[in-house]
Amino acid sequence: MGDLMRVTNDKTVMKSVIQTLDELNDYSLQIGIFGEDNSFIQMIAGVQEFGLTIKPKGKYLTLPTEAAGGRKAREIPGLFKPRNKNILAVAGKNGKLTVMFYLKEEVKIPERSFLRSTFEENNQKWIDFFDRKMDEIIVGECTAQQVYNQLGAMIVADIQMKIRDTQSPANSGYTAKRKGANNPLVDTGRLRQSVTWKVVR
Repeated sequence: MGDLMRVTNDKTVMKSVIQTLDELNDYSLQIGIFGEDNSFIQMIAGVQEFGLTIKPKGKYLTLPTEAAGGRKAREIPGLFKPRNKNILAVAGKNGKLTVMFYLKEEVKIPERSFLRSTFEENNQKWIDFFDRKMDEIIVGECTAQQVYNQLGAMIVADIQMKIRDTQSPANSGYTAKRKGANNPLVDTGRLRQSVTWKVVR
């Protein structure tokens, strides 16, 4: 009891604790995919988070098959639209068609929230973590910046796990075949790796 009284009566310690607690108000924690880092991935994140319906400028969207090999429709000689079929194809010497593009009047990308849903699912866990860290701040074991950085790392890890584990809504058959996998939020891994945090004053 004597040690506790000595610590709480020590004005230097109290001043340091008050200063550190004040720093909690001086800083904020930002989580997400920051535009200055990669605006394309930021756009992809927004589409996945909220969903989107893509409509063509003309009559159809052209979705390439593996046979198109990354080429645009205008780059493929002999390409034509068979009657009553929503495809663009080329005919081989034997008359067999090779589908180069599927034609769609629109593409609907469903909402696959990974930011908002992670916050809803883990908010209490993060609050409890922050409360435990307050005790460490009071006894001088960590600073406000350290707490925010630890919390940021925890939140980002939870969001990345959500991206990795999301299975629904599933990819369309076309998308799953193109990707070679059926995780709707993972293709190259860039989205997951782009989630980060900042401690800002």
